[in-house]
Amino acid sequence: MTVWEILALFGSALAAGAINAVAGGGTLLTFPALLFTGTGAVVANATSSLALTLGTAGSLFGFRNQWAATRLWLRRFVPVSIAGSLLGSWLVKSQGEAVFVRVVPWLLLFATFLFLSQGPLKRWRERKAGRLTTRPDPTGTKPNATELSLAACLALQSGVAIYGGYFGAGIGILMLAVMSFMGMTDIHGMNALKNLLAAVINGTASAYFVISGLVDWPRAGIMLIGAVLGYWLGAHYSQKIPQAMVRGIVVAVGLVISAAMFWKLLAA
Repeated sequence: MTVWEILALFGSALAAGAINAVAGGGTLLTFPALLFTGTGAVVANATSSLALTLGTAGSLFGFRNQWAATRLWLRRFVPVSIAGSLLGSWLVKSQGEAVFVRVVPWLLLFATFLFLSQGPLKRWRERKAGRLTTRPDPTGTKPNATELSLAACLALQSGVAIYGGYFGAGIGILMLAVMSFMGMTDIHGMNALKNLLAAVINGTASAYFVISGLVDWPRAGIMLIGAVLGYWLGAHYSQKIPQAMVRGIVVAVGLVISAAMFWKLLAA
């Protein structure tokens, strides 16, 4: 690796950690950075996932007081999250580099629009919470009786986990949407559950990638240092950073990178 490649990997992970701490969507920075420093798509996906997993797990400390309220849904969602993540990770490996390269631009574009939808989804959740007609759970972490069935909730979470194991960018937004359909209204409990499940999904995928020998360890080490520092900085200064500006930067980067990847795919 050249000095510029090291700086690019460290800087992208630093920014990704800070963005994930504030809003989410950091994979849109780390994954392309690995691609444009010469890493193959499958290895880049595995390396990015591993580098950001530790930072995601570290962010759980801030929601430790909410864990008790999420215990019921953790027992239900952890098994399907692990199974779905393993299936998605297996798909990445089994399909090979050629198939994954063709899918990547669409995944990047999809993840970017998921990130862009974060604001509208939040407003939709707030409007939906105001329309609840039956008495909700005081903790806001149990589904309302009028919402989706348990089987439907598990099916949706399984789909999120498969996508998370396959690529992963935007899974937090997807899970918050699922929780909204379930009738949850307490955003702190929702975020606690979402972060715990994201750690399970990303951790499972990362373990599979490590066992499968798909991780570029030198690059992962550099990005891990940047990610940990970025998560700390993001958490520390999150109240001082305009979140709208951060979201705008992430969306712009995602669209530019998606366009570049589509151009590269068409030119191949």
